Amino acid sequence: MKKNQKILLTLTGLVIGTIHIINRFECKACLSKNVLFRENDKYYQWRFGNIHYRVQGSGSPILLIHDLTPGSSSYEYSEIADQLSLQHTVYMIDLLGYGLSDKPNMTYTTYLYIQLITDFIKHVIGKKTNIVASGHSATTAIMAVHNDSEHFNKLVLISPEDLYDGNQIPSRQNQLLKLLIDLPVIGTFVYNLHTNLTSFDTLFRYEYFYQPSEKMENILDAYVESAHYGNCNGKYAYSSYLAKYTNMNVIHALKEIDNSILLISGKEYYATDMNEGNYIYFNRSIETERIEGAKLLPQLEKPEKTAASINSFLYN
Repeated sequence: MKKNQKILLTLTGLVIGTIHIINRFECKACLSKNVLFRENDKYYQWRFGNIHYRVQGSGSPILLIHDLTPGSSSYEYSEIADQLSLQHTVYMIDLLGYGLSDKPNMTYTTYLYIQLITDFIKHVIGKKTNIVASGHSATTAIMAVHNDSEHFNKLVLISPEDLYDGNQIPSRQNQLLKLLIDLPVIGTFVYNLHTNLTSFDTLFRYEYFYQPSEKMENILDAYVESAHYGNCNGKYAYSSYLAKYTNMNVIHALKEIDNSILLISGKEYYATDMNEGNYIYFNRSIETERIEGAKLLPQLEKPEKTAASINSFLYN
């Protein structure tokens, strides 16, 4: 019996050691193209870690906030930043746990990101700011504006998450999934399976983009690099996202905020009608814009049209 136990322990150790080597190789290989770094990179020393951001242009400030899906980062706005910066001072931020920002081992919540956005505006931008937020970060932006409206001007939501999806709370199953992904070796291996080039390629071809294009190769490289920068510690934000800790019911806040709101959607996304309808139902003053030839990421797929819509809304 003892001999069998020793063999089992040895085999288990070998398997775990092999997986660890695979994880290390995967993380290193995913950073080889060095897509995300720029000469004008800046860092804000926040209480939970260093926050990476960039600034360009001049004029009234805009803060661009990326989605919370795996691999998201400020690169999401790389195609529209130049056009927006002709009239505005553009701030592109990597949220904690994403891109080139620190990725501590912690639970990431909407409340955490609300505080980050508010602190960033107070300590870095220093004046009332327009917000552009996409996907699941729309929830964060709405709550931040509702809680502390004096620091916010107009609000642009790009493909915001379904209002009713935000009502889902962490379940027992969600919490177990989070525990699995947070594990040192096995969890990292599972995370790598969901954030490799093939996984992102599938997402972009069948969900994010309406028509894949040649520029998608660079975008995929950026998502892969963002997901793996920092020894694959992006898995902690990913596990919190999967476990629904970044969900929040914002219907009450949406009803109450007085800020001008523009909702931009991809015309080709199947749920655009329903999503727009839900937001307008709770706030009749919301303006909408549909970008033809785009799904969930019009700022990357149709950047010229998206930037023009944002500039027009902020100018009026």
